[in-house]
This record gives sequence, C-alpha cells and structure tokens, in this order.
Amino acid sequence: MTTTIALAGKGGVGKTTIAGMVVKYLAESQTGTILAIDADPSSNLNMVLGLDLEWTVGDIREDMLSQVKTSLTAGGAAMGALPGGVSKHEYLDYEIRSSLSEGVQFDLIAMGRSEGPGCYCAVNHNLRDVVDSISKNYRYVVIDNEAGMEHLSRRTTRDVDHMLIVTDPTQRGLVAAQRIAELRNELDIRVENAYLIVNRLNGEMPPALDQAIQQLPIPMLGVVPSDNDLMDFEFSGRPLVELGDDSAVFRSVAEMIAKIIVE
Repeated sequence: MTTTIALAGKGGVGKTTIAGMVVKYLAESQTGTILAIDADPSSNLNMVLGLDLEWTVGDIREDMLSQVKTSLTAGGAAMGALPGGVSKHEYLDYEIRSSLSEGVQFDLIAMGRSEGPGCYCAVNHNLRDVVDSISKNYRYVVIDNEAGMEHLSRRTTRDVDHMLIVTDPTQRGLVAAQRIAELRNELDIRVENAYLIVNRLNGEMPPALDQAIQQLPIPMLGVVPSDNDLMDFEFSGRPLVELGDDSAVFRSVAEMIAKIIVE
C-alpha cells in the first residue's frame, strides 16, 4: 500500500526543505521505496535531494502537444495523431517513466511548469492517471506542492494520506495555511489527515501566535526551529538530505513524521 504525504504552504515558508527532511527520514528509518514529486516549478527539490534533473513532465506535455499540432497541419489519415500511432496515454506513460531521476534510496519526478494558455483538460487527465499508476509502485510518495493547491487534483494525484501545511511564524503564513486547510475539502482529492507545521520558529512560541494557531481547523503537528547551521550547510554545495541526523531541523521533522507513519 502506498502512503502519500503532500506538503503545502505559502511560498517562502520552507516547505521544500521540510519535504527533503521527510524524504531523508523515510529513507533512513522506513522500509520500502520512495517517490518524491516536485510539483512546484520554483522549488528545486532535486537540489535538496541531490539528484540531476533533465526532463520535466511539463516539458513532456509541451513536446507531445507540439507533435500533435504538427500532425494536424500535415493533414492526411494520421492528422492529430502521434508518430507511429502511439496513443497520448502511452506516450505520456513511457516518457514520464523515462524522465524519472533515480537515486539510491528514492526517485524523483518533477512536474515542471504549469499549463500554458490553452485548455489541456484531456492531457491533464492522462497525466494524473500516469502519475497515479507510477506512484502505486512505491511505498511512500512525498509531494512538494506549489503555493496554490488547485493543480494538485489536476496533475498529481487523487488521494493524500497526510497533508502537511507549512507556515512560518507570521500572520501571512497563517492566513495562507488557513486558506489551504479550507480549500482541501473543495478539491477533487481525498485528504485523509491534515496537520500544521510551524517552521523557522526562533525561541518560544509567542502567545499571540499560539492563540491564532488554535483557531485553525487543523491540529498542529509540531514546530521546526530556526537554524543558522542549515543556511551554512546549504551554501556548502551539498544536498540537504546529507544534513547530519543531529541537526535540530531534521530531528524535529523526524519526530513529527514518526507520529503519523505506521508501518
């Protein structure tokens, strides 16, 4: 059975770092394969995980649509078809599987840029089917989402076991977290559990912040402390998954994930 963990939150709150720590914890402490899905074009999850990235799902979608347009203008019996009579679903399935960035303990799919101005509803339906099919081959799937969540049901998956909504200790971060918590029930996905994570907290929880958190419609899973050593490590050029197990950031995330993951 696949367990899916999705991270969401306002841009800049550090959810990609936490996604990397979730993958690190699962790789070190759990059995089974892990698929990381980078659904945020601006996050560079591959750098956090130390994996090279050559081809994204967005690139594959645009390349396929370009081939279809070319065949449309060419006319004839194959007008609008892909070369060799391959179906769009078969093409996407093959190309996305080929685009997997493979690591020793985890693999990565990058969704890449969002859709262009055209309506790609049928393509998105195929994309979701393919990603769902690939995900079933893994014990854990960790999804790093864009700040907005509307694309989650369009391009990524239908089911999320644990949604981790990340905020920093600011009012704007909490407002965004509340909107995401409320939006999750309106999307075409099933979210089994949702939790709040407060990232980059410096010192004790301010009473005003604690009171605001208690008003949210989701429970708080935990707090990740602010850590200057993390910034120094990032500039070392090494991927964050190589961060030491004694790191305060990693220990905090590990404790939280241990609470919700049941083998």
